[in-house]
Amino acid sequence: MADFPTETHPLLPFTPPNAKLLMLGSFPPPRVRWKMDFYYPNFQNDMWRIFGLVFFDDKDYFVEAGGKAFKERLIRDFLNEKGIAISDTAYKIKRLQGNAADKFLQIVEPVDLAALLAQMPRCNTLMTTGELATDTLLQLMPSETVKPAIGAFSKAQFAGRCLRLYRLPSSSRAYPLALAKKAEAYAGFFREIGLLEAV
Repeated sequence: MADFPTETHPLLPFTPPNAKLLMLGSFPPPRVRWKMDFYYPNFQNDMWRIFGLVFFDDKDYFVEAGGKAFKERLIRDFLNEKGIAISDTAYKIKRLQGNAADKFLQIVEPVDLAALLAQMPRCNTLMTTGELATDTLLQLMPSETVKPAIGAFSKAQFAGRCLRLYRLPSSSRAYPLALAKKAEAYAGFFREIGLLEAV
């Protein structure tokens, strides 16, 4: 049996003090795939194209001219302004296949969610992007917490707060849904929680 090295999360959680929403993925890809030192750094991941479509009707809004990297400063400024925090559900992992595919990640230690939320007193909404992130988050919640369907939410009491746990389609291209359909789901979510004006 191969002994896979344990990796500790390479990024600090992004926690604007005004955050109302915490987005949680699973774990970043190997650094060789990164196009910036921030969350969703793989250029093949569509999270920042989804954000561009949802908030600016332009999938390349957060993409550098030439289409080879993301505009990290612009992304950080936008998230700060909107009050959107980002972290991952895993703090330490083993990669069983050398990539970030959910089915090949073994979570050694989950994120310290209570400590994370303590930095954001106004945050009562959590959103996961993908199956592994959702399952890992649920393991931190009370046992009676219901797993939300994609596009829906469940409620949980945690660390003295009543939380809404939403689940949205993965931004990975491995998830078989067109970019426009993913953006539609995210737009509905952001409208529901008050971060996007109703049409």
